[in-house]
Amino acid sequence: MEIKTVKFLTSGVKLSDLPKDNLPEYAFVGRSNVGKSSLINKLVNRQGLARTSSTPGKTQTLNYFVVNESWYLVDLPGYGYAKVSKKLRGTFSKMIEEYIKYRKNLITVFVLVDSRHKPQESDMDFFEFLGKHEIPFVIVFTKTDKLNQSERNSNFTKYQNKLLESWEGLPPVFKTSAETGVGVPEILEYIEENIRVYEDYLASQS
Repeated sequence: MEIKTVKFLTSGVKLSDLPKDNLPEYAFVGRSNVGKSSLINKLVNRQGLARTSSTPGKTQTLNYFVVNESWYLVDLPGYGYAKVSKKLRGTFSKMIEEYIKYRKNLITVFVLVDSRHKPQESDMDFFEFLGKHEIPFVIVFTKTDKLNQSERNSNFTKYQNKLLESWEGLPPVFKTSAETGVGVPEILEYIEENIRVYEDYLASQS
């Protein structure tokens, strides 16, 4: 997929704030400070489109970007630890849960995990939540450039083994780096293929 146009559209904190059309949506979410904004900027080839910060919890709304005038990239607040109040963390959780469970044109959730760390409980809990509600998702390992090949393989295997403790199979997995661009073409190709399937579905309903 070639990124021709991308622009910020709107922010919201509840479903009624969000666009009313039926463009397909791809949501990006992960633990605070996982490198989500950096990867989003790399995906759309626009520096500074999504705000990056060393302070966890920077994203506090559902942020919509329209790409190629044909699909939405949705930047969700981080889960897990964030330097915000407990009450605000609860607001994030409610907002994310409502969006994921009830947003009808959400196609896939891209769950970002830091490849440098062992499986985190909050990530596992989030995977279980998505599975329970039958929400399609993929796992995106970030910051793979920070590890050597042996370390990457070891951490990926740990995640795989942990997931297989409770899952019969694994979702699609992408290994990425916002610094080098590794994995970016594969994610864009995946989105493009999904858009075609979604458009075929809409056509069949008309």
